[in-house]
Amino acid sequence: MAMTLTQQSAPYAHWEYVHPESGDRLRIVPERGGLVSEWRCDGREVLYFDQERYADPSKSIRGGIPVLFPICGNLPGDVLPLASGEFTLKQHGFARDLPWQLQLLEDQSGVRLSLHDNEATRTAYPFPFLVVMEVRPVPQALEISVTIRHQSDDHQGKEPKSDAAAEAMPFSFGLHPYFNVTDLSRTHLEGLAPVCLNHLEMAEADTASQLARLPEGVDFLTRPAGPVTLEDDVAGTRLQLQHLDPMDLTVVWTEPPRPMVCLEPWTGPRQALISGDRKLELAPGESRTLGCRYVIS
Repeated sequence: MAMTLTQQSAPYAHWEYVHPESGDRLRIVPERGGLVSEWRCDGREVLYFDQERYADPSKSIRGGIPVLFPICGNLPGDVLPLASGEFTLKQHGFARDLPWQLQLLEDQSGVRLSLHDNEATRTAYPFPFLVVMEVRPVPQALEISVTIRHQSDDHQGKEPKSDAAAEAMPFSFGLHPYFNVTDLSRTHLEGLAPVCLNHLEMAEADTASQLARLPEGVDFLTRPAGPVTLEDDVAGTRLQLQHLDPMDLTVVWTEPPRPMVCLEPWTGPRQALISGDRKLELAPGESRTLGCRYVIS
């Protein structure tokens, strides 16, 4: 039987996962934020990935599926106020910048990526945590399941690392996938709520007027009631984001002239950890599982 998970050096260093039945392929770069950089489904490359920019580690990645944790968006002055003090936490958090651990799932149906707290994360976010993300290519779809755990210190028989280890751990989680499209002016989205929050102005806006601006560049958040579908009229393809509560907010982002649309599931809006709007919290020892799937037709 062919190896399901192999280390590759070209066109850049990555791990390649090939589904044993469908042949669908993932490329994963665990040391660069647990990044899934490619999802090839039925021979079609679904994800956009700027390899040239990726080759410059001083620049943020444009492409693949970056992970947003423990916040989505930014905080005023990059400051996270907690009962135990104030902490500097940069936009979208730190998960997308750190090395993750990679394993093959026991049944070989996909991969598991995991991220633990460390000394560096605790200076920005003083909680002992574990994030485990399972990524499975299933027929005509990609399923992503994420379990976030507030690790209680007592299970390790250690002294608490900080005062915060005993307080509830607030967090938001999101994914920032980039999807290939042929032409932004011939790309459509269905299923979004009629009103959205325009992130460029931090003001409420009419979703239809934002969608008309896809070719000029948009960044907005909506609270859809159901799945959201991205249609590429030129290629005749449809990609549907199916949410699972609470990861059921949708952010749409374009950055012309890049031929891509980001269709992002978030659990909470920007500044949720301060406003309390959809803020998630875990008591020590508690965990929460989130998920979504992207379906191709």
